[in-house]
Amino acid sequence: MDAFDFDRYDRIRPIRWTGEALELLDQRTLPFEVKHLRYEDSDGVAEAIRQLVVRGAPAIGIAAAWGVVLAARRVEAADGAQAAVALEPAMQRLNAARPTAVNLAWALARMRRALQGAGADWRGVLEREAQAIAEEDLAANRRMGALGAALIEPGSGVLTHCNTGSLATAGFGTALGVIRAGVAQGRIERVYAGETRPWLQGARLTVWELQQDGIAPVLIADAAASHLMKTGAVRWVIVGADRICANGDTANKIGTYQLAIAARHHGVRFMVVAPSSTVDMHTPDGDAIHIEERDAAELFSLGGVRTAAERVGAWNPVFDVTPHTLIDAIVTERGVIERPDEAAMRAAFGG
Repeated sequence: MDAFDFDRYDRIRPIRWTGEALELLDQRTLPFEVKHLRYEDSDGVAEAIRQLVVRGAPAIGIAAAWGVVLAARRVEAADGAQAAVALEPAMQRLNAARPTAVNLAWALARMRRALQGAGADWRGVLEREAQAIAEEDLAANRRMGALGAALIEPGSGVLTHCNTGSLATAGFGTALGVIRAGVAQGRIERVYAGETRPWLQGARLTVWELQQDGIAPVLIADAAASHLMKTGAVRWVIVGADRICANGDTANKIGTYQLAIAARHHGVRFMVVAPSSTVDMHTPDGDAIHIEERDAAELFSLGGVRTAAERVGAWNPVFDVTPHTLIDAIVTERGVIERPDEAAMRAAFGG
C-alpha cells in the first residue's frame, strides 16, 4: 500500500467525549457556523441523532454508545446484569432514533454484550467499550481508504454522494476516506460531489470537509450526474452505506440507486465503502430493509426559504437500495469483495 500522511487528511472530529459529557459538532449549521453541542443524558443524544445533529451510520453508532455511558450515570446497579435491565429503556429509545442504519443497533448490541459478566465496575466497562468502538472505527476507515484507493487508476476523476467523511464517522471517513487516500497517492485527479437534496450533505458537508484538507472539489447538481458520466470525466462512483445485506444489496442515501444505474449504463465503476459493522448478514436482501421516511416539509424549502408551491404533497424517503448486481466492489476493513453476491458475502462474513 502506498504510504500517506493521515494527519494532513484527517483533521475533523465530530464526536468528542470530555469525560463528563458528549460534545457533537452540529452538522445542521455547517459550513456557515462551526459549533459543538453538549449532551449530558442519553435522551438528548437520541434526539441529536433524530434531528441530524450527528449523522452518518458509523457516527450515530458511536454517539449511541456514548449515550449508553451517559444513561449509566443515572442508574443504580450492583453489577452488569442489573445494569442491563435498568438501561434497556434508554437503549431502546436510542435505537429508535434512526431505524435504517444497522450501525446503531450494532453498537448498542456491543454495549449490551459488554455488560454480560461485568461486576461492580460496569460503568467503567461501558466507557471503555464506547471508546473501543470509536477507535476501531477510525482504524477501519484508514484501512478501507488504502484498500479502496488501490482499485483506482492514476489520474481518475471520481463522483461521490452525500457525506461519508470524518463528519459521518470517528474520523477520516469511508467513501471519502478512499477519496482522501486516492488524492494523497495521486490516483484521483478530480473529485465531483453531488449536492444531495434535500439536506445538501454533499454541498454543505463534503465540500467543506475536502476544503479543510486542501482538496478542491467540484460541486454538481444531483440531476447532472448522468451527463457528467457521459462526458467521461469520472471512472468511479464511490459511496458509503447504511446497511449492506447478505447478498450485497446496499441501502444508502436517497439518490444512490440512480447513480448506480447511470454508472452501469456509462461504463463507470461503482464502489461501496463501509465498515464490517454495516454488514447485516441477517437481512437477506434489500427488500427486507425498512426505509426511513422523514417529514415531507423538508422538501418544501431550502435554507429556510420556501421553494415549493403551497398546498402540495411530497414523498421524502431518505434512503434507497442499490441491488448488488450494480455494484462493482464492496470495500470493508476486512478486504475487497468484487462483484458481490450471496456466496461472496458469505465467504467474507460467514452466516
